[in-house]
Amino acid sequence: MSGATYFVQECPTCGRQLEVRLEYLGRTLQCQHCHGQFETDTHSRQGVAVAKPESSLLDRADQLLSSTEESRTRLH
Repeated sequence: MSGATYFVQECPTCGRQLEVRLEYLGRTLQCQHCHGQFETDTHSRQGVAVAKPESSLLDRADQLLSSTEESRTRLH
């Protein structure tokens, strides 16, 4: 399992949502789907969730499940 952190950026050529490693921020990359080239930038990160390492995602899933259970308990 990789401990890399990613951000999501839309390819300006084909519009696909791409997960880009944080260390590639500011570099020119090539879309794996359409092969269009684009520069990664901080503006693309506004309002887009950052994909975190898998363990953090599992922690977030546990939090969401717990909050759902708490909400159900309050309703009954």
